[in-house]
Amino acid sequence: MEIENAPYSSISESAKILDFLLSLLDEDSLPASAKTKRSSVRFTGRRDKPYFPIPFKETELSAALKAIEGCVASALADAKLGSAPKERHIIVDQEKTTAFLFQAYLARVGGKGKLDREVRSLLKDTDLLQAQSDPYRRMAANLYMTAEPGEFYHIHGSLEASTTLNMIGLKSHRPDLVNHEDIVNEIERAVKRYTIDELEALNARHRQAGVKAFKHQDFLRTPHGETNWPLPPWTVQNLESKTSKCPLPDDGSRRILSGIKVLDLSRIIAGPTITRILGEYGAEVLKVTSPRLSDVPFFQVDGNMGKRAADLDLKTPEGRSVFEALLQEVDVIVDGYRPGALEKLGYGPEAMADLATKRGKGIVYVNENCFGHEGEWSRRPGWQQIADCVTGVAWEQGRFMGLNEPVVPPFPISDYGTGCIGAIAALAGLYHRTTRGGSWHGTASLLHYDLLLFKVGLLPEVVQAELRQQIGSEFLALRHANNVDQISGAALRRMRELYPEFVDRPHYLDHWYSEGYKADVSAVLPVVRLDGVDVGFVRASRPNGSDAATWLAGPGRDRRLCG
Repeated sequence: MEIENAPYSSISESAKILDFLLSLLDEDSLPASAKTKRSSVRFTGRRDKPYFPIPFKETELSAALKAIEGCVASALADAKLGSAPKERHIIVDQEKTTAFLFQAYLARVGGKGKLDREVRSLLKDTDLLQAQSDPYRRMAANLYMTAEPGEFYHIHGSLEASTTLNMIGLKSHRPDLVNHEDIVNEIERAVKRYTIDELEALNARHRQAGVKAFKHQDFLRTPHGETNWPLPPWTVQNLESKTSKCPLPDDGSRRILSGIKVLDLSRIIAGPTITRILGEYGAEVLKVTSPRLSDVPFFQVDGNMGKRAADLDLKTPEGRSVFEALLQEVDVIVDGYRPGALEKLGYGPEAMADLATKRGKGIVYVNENCFGHEGEWSRRPGWQQIADCVTGVAWEQGRFMGLNEPVVPPFPISDYGTGCIGAIAALAGLYHRTTRGGSWHGTASLLHYDLLLFKVGLLPEVVQAELRQQIGSEFLALRHANNVDQISGAALRRMRELYPEFVDRPHYLDHWYSEGYKADVSAVLPVVRLDGVDVGFVRASRPNGSDAATWLAGPGRDRRLCG
């Protein structure tokens, strides 16, 4: 029985959320043997309160998800190593979980972080169309007022920008505009010429990733909201049952996924986080990207940890030939591209199930997207800010800040939480392939992570008030048209002042020399600690396209650093 007016405890809340999540999932989405591991979960932490200036239980929910990740990993460890002679504890630390949720802002290359201007010289320029580096084009992905009073729309030029700018009547490039306020005034003036319905029509016609900023209850009244609210947060379903059980490779390693081959077909945070986590458990991860597609350079510093990274153009015969050779040996495919894109190339879940049957070995296929996998908007493209706007997260963030307008939250938290969900789906699929055989299809989405935030409830008002008081005036002065880096930068600066021992503490970072970057890199360590299982990276991150597109990895010259 709860004690009335007892102090809020993040650790206690994580445990409650874990039990709630376990009640939502069927045996395919979460194996029964994983659920039995609940008693082995231990939540630890020092502060036992939230760190982020956000009204949601972000760390608490993600700690619960990390616990489920650990439960499935523990079940896989039993399948590979045999049941532990003693209880296999699953330890989830609150500070490590918090660090996981904004790891891009803690990562370093050559001692420089994401918001340091000097870092650009250390990165491979994969921003091919200057959608990130050009300040005017960067703001083609942002939240603006519309022609309807009190209504806001998040346009999103993705990594291209020109199409979105042109569709609202603006030039694709404005080198004369460099000041943030001038850029916002120019773009918002254009957006304000349109109603929500007109922007939706433009968006659909030009296939852009924009959306209205809904209040949560308004979203739930949309057909898409009505469809998705009752659904579980992720699914794992059987694709084919013809292939036999496929034991995990027995190579004497305590890394449970050692010998498992993973193809990472994704960009920018959520998808790469799925495969980064699989790499933490020992999988051989090969990230395959097209040399013709843009990617955000700095997100590769933390997102490519533990992986090799190759370029392949699947729209050329040569690229397809190499890719299809990789498919003959693959165990897990993670698809984070626009819904239907890989199906059009002939490489979707059904095609991979057919391949699995022909080769006699099952495949686990995980789809990660923005809007979920059911409902009228399931095929729409999107990113974290789009999910945060459509579900009502942005409006709640604005209210938290004392505003009557939406604001996108600081940091790519929903991206990292979704990555954890996708990793759980992949681990569950591998468990089923190991114990039951067949091929398995997992689904994860940014929308369903955000819906979980609402399902577990907002932080108590007294906790929100304390966070508001702590975060200070710079952050609370931000408005809807400040972009995510400005919002995150303001939050990070204040968090450094409030929690210097946490934000800049190397204890939560892994340090490597990266041959790919020709520099030292630092990235957040894995969150879950599992008795009797080795969890960690085997190589440093590297930029996209650094390696050959082959499973035959050379030893490389990355090396782990002390300290």
